[in-house]
Amino acid sequence: MAKVTTIKEIFDNLGEGFHSDKAEGVDAVFQFDLTGDNGGQYWVKVANKKAEVHEGKNDAPTMTLTVSAEDYIAVVNGELPAMTAFMQGKIKVKGDMGLALKLQAMFGL
Repeated sequence: MAKVTTIKEIFDNLGEGFHSDKAEGVDAVFQFDLTGDNGGQYWVKVANKKAEVHEGKNDAPTMTLTVSAEDYIAVVNGELPAMTAFMQGKIKVKGDMGLALKLQAMFGL
């Protein structure tokens, strides 16, 4: 995938990088709270090996990922390893940590 420059661009194209074979048995809602300039809120429902992307806040997410928009763009572009960002406290996960790891595999992040 070409380098992305905006959060909207990431979520508009998120379905293109979805690996349905990695979503076997997953039934979850992932909330993304992206802070700072050009941030926003998005949620992704994964069920039956399909992914739906929505803008806004979900009332009952299975897992919430909070990160600055700038850092998330760097992770998606491969400039900042997700695990490094997590260990440095740049990415915060609330909920099922195992799902956070599956998120990487399902979307090729």
